[in-house]
Amino acid sequence: MTVQSSATASATITAGRGAGLALGALGVLAFSMSLPATRVAVQDLDPWFVAFGRAVGAALLAYAYLRFTRAPRPTRGQWQRLSIVALGVVVGFPLFTSLALTTQTSAHGAVVITVLPAMTAVFAVLRSNERPPPLFWIATVAGLLSVLTFLAASGAVHGALSLADLFLLAAVVLCGLGYAEGGALARELGGARTICWALLISLPATVPITAVAAVARPPQADAVVWSAFGYLTVVSMFLGFFAWYAGLARGGIAKVGQIQLAQPVLTLIWSALLLGETVTPASIGAAVVVLACVVLIQRTRASAQVTMPASATQPGR
Repeated sequence: MTVQSSATASATITAGRGAGLALGALGVLAFSMSLPATRVAVQDLDPWFVAFGRAVGAALLAYAYLRFTRAPRPTRGQWQRLSIVALGVVVGFPLFTSLALTTQTSAHGAVVITVLPAMTAVFAVLRSNERPPPLFWIATVAGLLSVLTFLAASGAVHGALSLADLFLLAAVVLCGLGYAEGGALARELGGARTICWALLISLPATVPITAVAAVARPPQADAVVWSAFGYLTVVSMFLGFFAWYAGLARGGIAKVGQIQLAQPVLTLIWSALLLGETVTPASIGAAVVVLACVVLIQRTRASAQVTMPASATQPGR
């Protein structure tokens, strides 16, 4: 390879990473309002309707996009991986956050979400057979323990974890799984098609559950609540993933994943500005501790990747 071609290739890689970071930042901005919007929506709408109804609406948009772009159908192996993406980000995270935010504040949920980048990194490590140093796992456990300590300390009944807290933890674990698998799969399908196919594969579950929820509790709400539901449908469940998965695919899960550090901070700001929720010093302190752990997690994982054989990081492994 000539010096000129090498320089061109290097510039292309750098530009790709830059675009990945920009797309990832756009995705994080879109997701940062998900918890406040969910908190607004579940005040008047059934949480099951909010969780699955938005997935149905987003699936209609996904179908239109796939038809318009004439996207090829995924392979059998890709369908299996799409089911994992769907479990995490189409079903798991929306459902458990909707259930949690019927009784908890968005600001409280934002603190729990701080551990999401760590969960994403852990699942990315597990799926790619990486061997990160012990410090990676120490930082991961420390971050999780920090969140659990915050939840126990803020528990309403003698410091015990509430059901809403357990819902939030389940949401984080499933979302981390969906982020990691979706980011890897986006290298093959593209960010937009990854979330679109995941939404469509979820329809056999999301449609009947939405219908049952609508019959059991007919949706009646004002314009503000429906606006929040519309945001969750169009932005949080659809367009946000266009940017986020494309960013993970172009910039790398480890690198772009660091941008998630801004999401809980933005969510805390939105919770205070839009909902008037109180952000306590304990919440800020817990968030800072967890974010410090996540920074350490990302750095140790990035260092480990440099020394890994190329075969260990190939997509699809």
